[in-house]
Amino acid sequence: MKTQFMVLAASVLLSFNAFAMSLQEAKSQGLVGEQANGYLGIVVNDPQGNALAEQVNAKRKTHYQKIANSNGLSANEVAKLAGEKVIKAATQGEYIQTSSGKWIKK
Repeated sequence: MKTQFMVLAASVLLSFNAFAMSLQEAKSQGLVGEQANGYLGIVVNDPQGNALAEQVNAKRKTHYQKIANSNGLSANEVAKLAGEKVIKAATQGEYIQTSSGKWIKK
């Protein structure tokens, strides 16, 4: 019984990894896009895309704070600068959010 539980638990964990979506996949599928505030936004409500955006945004927030602390800036200032860069770096076909909040394909 214990062995069966271990096999089941391992299978569940492996299946989550098998269905995990990369940031590039989510962008190319139009699920998420870049915002001027430096964070990913949800273009299409999708559980995998939403979870990915949440994870990426948490990492970005931590990274922005580290940069801010090192440079005497606020995390929001760093995030805004990063937002400008990622919007410029977005590739053709990816979504970016305009200043009015509208999602457009670049």
